[in-house]
Amino acid sequence: MTGTSETPARLRALPSRLLSLTTGHADRLVGEALAGEDARKWHYAVLAALSEGGPASQAELSRRTRVYRSDLVSVINELSARGLVERAPDPADRRRNVISVTAAGTERLRRLDTLLAAAQDELLAPLAPAERTELVRLLTVLADHHGQGDMP
Repeated sequence: MTGTSETPARLRALPSRLLSLTTGHADRLVGEALAGEDARKWHYAVLAALSEGGPASQAELSRRTRVYRSDLVSVINELSARGLVERAPDPADRRRNVISVTAAGTERLRRLDTLLAAAQDELLAPLAPAERTELVRLLTVLADHHGQGDMP
């Protein structure tokens, strides 16, 4: 397909289709930006959650990031092997670990923030700053309405 003129008008007018197409492009941009730094979306999610919310158990971290617990274990293993997070026994319950971000993890998060900001700029290039703000607001309304926004 070379342009929107070949796409039927009723398809061009479907918000769900437009969101899906844009999501695919956004995922590619973000994935490529992170891959250039040998990182993945879940690495970023875990580092951001720990940076903003502080140390957490694996269960709490799973809730914060919406990464399944079974998948989260491998993400934490990868980040731990790179010295970006550390596990320590929870003083309140020695049966579980508390995960925290290291100084190297904080520095890595800063680098990933820069890469993702550039990916967002590329994705939203045709929009003025006020339009970008409005788009984020509207997407947040939709995500919250459908139970995809912030977790309780």
